[in-house]
Amino acid sequence: MESTARQTERRVLVVEDEPTIAEAVAARLRAEGFVVHLAGDGPGAVEAARRIRPDAIVLDVMLPGFDGLEVCRRIQAEQPVPILMLTARDDETDLLVGLAVGADDYLTKPFSMRELTARVHALVRRATRAAAPAPEPEMLRVGDLEINLAERRVHRGGAEAHLTPTEFDLLVHLAGRPRTVLPRERLLADVWGWADASGTRTVDSHVKGLRRKLGADLIRTVHGVGYALEIDR
Repeated sequence: MESTARQTERRVLVVEDEPTIAEAVAARLRAEGFVVHLAGDGPGAVEAARRIRPDAIVLDVMLPGFDGLEVCRRIQAEQPVPILMLTARDDETDLLVGLAVGADDYLTKPFSMRELTARVHALVRRATRAAAPAPEPEMLRVGDLEINLAERRVHRGGAEAHLTPTEFDLLVHLAGRPRTVLPRERLLADVWGWADASGTRTVDSHVKGLRRKLGADLIRTVHGVGYALEIDR
């Protein structure tokens, strides 16, 4: 029983330089069954990620040493891991930069602990699904878009695009239903694993990332509803 428990433990690294917030987040995640490690600055976060190999990271943007964006770049370059970024500013440019350097999701302070734990659970579930063997078929082709499900690689018009894990999952979901308008709420449920619609702006930010990397014509916005993959067959 003890061996099985160890195998199912999920490790979360919380990177936050404000002790009160760090301890509150850690306590809530431990209550949810996670094994939690703490780091309070940029260099310490990178070292801790190498040492403990977490299943997910909760990462504040503003840190001493170097900021959370640099932490994210360094960690994702060595060993990709789901990252939830915490930011004190609700600035779309900052959020897009965070997603561009490898963050999977973000929360703006102040946030509810309930929402934070729900998003961490969703990140871990998606990472577990991504690590599982890809179902048949291993390749998905729509027009000039080619998605290698087994290798998690994407090409459009012969050029490779480097996507974050969440961008990849979102693209696969849209590409599996070309020209079908998928509501933001459904995308949140199917891709992010969220039961509520509180993060529709997260969907919008990831769609912008896909357009930037694969072309602005790739995904059509249906205002007030959601998105559809629009590409020649």
